[in-house]
Formats: sequence, structure tokens, C-alpha cells
Amino acid sequence: MAAVLPLGRCLSEGPHYLRLVPATWRLFSSSASEYRATTVLCVRKNDEVVVMADGQVTMGSQVVKPNVNKIRKISDDVIGGFAGTTTDAITLFERLESRLEEHPGQLKRAAVDLAKAWRSDKFLRRLDAVMVVADREISLQVSGNGDVLEPHDNIIAIGSGGNFALAAARALMDVPDLDAEQIARRAMEIAADCCIYTNHNFRMEKLSGPAKGPQSGGD
Repeated sequence: MAAVLPLGRCLSEGPHYLRLVPATWRLFSSSASEYRATTVLCVRKNDEVVVMADGQVTMGSQVVKPNVNKIRKISDDVIGGFAGTTTDAITLFERLESRLEEHPGQLKRAAVDLAKAWRSDKFLRRLDAVMVVADREISLQVSGNGDVLEPHDNIIAIGSGGNFALAAARALMDVPDLDAEQIARRAMEIAADCCIYTNHNFRMEKLSGPAKGPQSGGD
């Protein structure tokens, strides 16, 4: 068996040495690159909730597409966005849609059911994505490790530029003349200026109207 060389030497001495890099390092690098390459932001203020995302898809150091749609309207009352692999996210949105058909008007319960299946199912747990979903009452972040998180400040941000967008949105929330869409757009512009994996081709879905009341199905 060939000796495993230090990663720095493998990279400095040429591509043919990369076969000696441990496979787990190569897989981690590829997965991390795909995972970070986006920004998705959800902002809720007054009777309005907005989910906005950029359109850039990056493969390594190359931008392969500038206008991918990472936002989806799941139903008339539920919108969402994703960070991660597109095909995996579409599969998860379809699963969530079927859960919502079983539990109409109960987004939290549907999301909890999806998270349970996502973590325990042998096929689903291989899917690589993080989801943000919202209706007129709640916003949720759903991930494959079983987490269903409701934000304390009505803001969710995921992806490579998520921290930039989150900080900017929090700073803008108390500006009285800004609505949810304006806050989301300004925060996304800041994230796109700071994050090389995020561009200014934003897509958005919005829901307006008062919440109907508290939901059951999770904490």
C-alpha cells in the first residue's frame, strides 16, 4: 500500500500525488464546497414573510450558473428555499409537500415528520441539503440531523453568506420604514458583496396576511 503523504506536499508536488491524499479528505472538501455556495434568507416582519436567495452555482473555483432558482412555492400558504444539492432539495420539498397534504395547515408538524424520516430513513439521510420553510405563522430551518429550528428573532439565514445576511437583517429589523422584503433585499446585497459564492441575482417568494394562530407538532 502506498504511503500517505502530508496534504501540503501532495498539493505542492503536482496533481498525480492527489491519489495519495486520504479519500475522506477529498470527499469532505468536495461536499463542503457544494454546501457553502449560496445564501438563503428568510425575514418575517409585521404581517409579511419573505424567503430570498441568490442564483449562483459554484463548482470549485468556477461559477457554472448565475441564475439558478433556489426558492420554491410549496403551496399557496408555504414557501421555502434551500442550500445544498439541487436534486436532493427537490426530493425533500416533495416529501414535505406530501406531509402537508397529510397535515393541512400544520407546517411545524409536517416539518417534524420530515426531519424524523430524513434522519432515520436509509435513503433520505444521504440527501445533502438544508431547508428554510415558512408560512404566515412560523419560519423553520430543517436539516438532516433531525433539527427543526424556529428563530427567536424572525430571521433565518443559511449557506455560505448566511452569517453576513443574518447580521445585516438583524441590524435592519428595527428600522421602522423598512418592510420584510426591503430588509431581505438589503441584507442579501450585503451578503453578496461579502461572499464570493453569492451573487446579486436574487429570487424571492413572499406571503402577506395575518397569522391564524399557534401551530402544534413541535417545539
